[in-house]
Amino acid sequence: MADLSRDRRAPLLPTSPALQPLPAATRHILRGGPQIRLAAEQALRLALPASACRAVAAHDRAALWLGPDEWLLISPEGSDDAAALGAALGEHPHSLVDVSHRQLGIELRGAHAATLLAAGCALDLDLNAFPVGMCTRTMLGKAEIILWRTAPEVFRIEVWRSFATYVAAFLEEAARGIA
Repeated sequence: MADLSRDRRAPLLPTSPALQPLPAATRHILRGGPQIRLAAEQALRLALPASACRAVAAHDRAALWLGPDEWLLISPEGSDDAAALGAALGEHPHSLVDVSHRQLGIELRGAHAATLLAAGCALDLDLNAFPVGMCTRTMLGKAEIILWRTAPEVFRIEVWRSFATYVAAFLEEAARGIA
């Protein structure tokens, strides 16, 4: 089997105090019905969100609701979550796909974080409309991202590796416009 560890390295991104790449992580897309959600919760010791566009984080793990039967699961790199999930989900109909090689996380923080995102994202990012704990798939410029507000002035952006440099450069350019 091919060694994918080389492909998991983050591309070199422009960074600033407001924009930082996040540490490598293990990511899975889980699909299944309510029975799968409950079994996954027990295996991960983490409540998977049952409400639309919500995220839950605990014990260095996170679960983001992406659809009525779809979650993005994020855990520390090298975790054994896939084995635990495989054992818990057993023969129940489900899909569990490792997407760790596909995407990476970027953190955007600061008083102007929502304004920077608004330069290329059509969502209303006011704290009342997009509160802490909310997440969704959306577009930033021409790149699809998963956007998660983790604190009032902090956003986590999950983006495909091939678009990460574009997203970082887009936000850097938006920051120049604000300065």
